[in-house]
Amino acid sequence: MLNGGIIGSLLDCHSNWTAAHALMVQSGLSEPPCTVTADFHVKLRAPTPSGSPVRLVARVRELGADRAVISAELFTNANPGGKPTATCVGTFVAVKEGHPAYHRWG
Repeated sequence: MLNGGIIGSLLDCHSNWTAAHALMVQSGLSEPPCTVTADFHVKLRAPTPSGSPVRLVARVRELGADRAVISAELFTNANPGGKPTATCVGTFVAVKEGHPAYHRWG
C-alpha cells in the first residue's frame, strides 16, 4: 500500500504545478511563477495499492492574482468503481524574490 505521506506528497506536488500553470497562463508569463503551499487538506478514502499505476487529476477551483485553490484526486485501477482513493484541496501562492522559499528547489 502507498502510505498517507507519499499520497499527500503526490497530491501536493501535482496541485502545486496545476496552480503554477494556471497563474502563468492567467498572467501571460513565459514560465510558471514560484509557488508554495499555503494550506493543504488530504482525505484518504480507500486503500491505495502500490502494485497498480495511479492517476492524478487536479482542477482549479479559484484563481486570484497571486494564488490558486486547487482540488485534486488520486485514482488507481485496483479500486473498483473508479472512485478516488484520496482527495485534497489546497491553496497555493506565488512568491517573489526575497521570500524564504523563492526558487528554493531550483
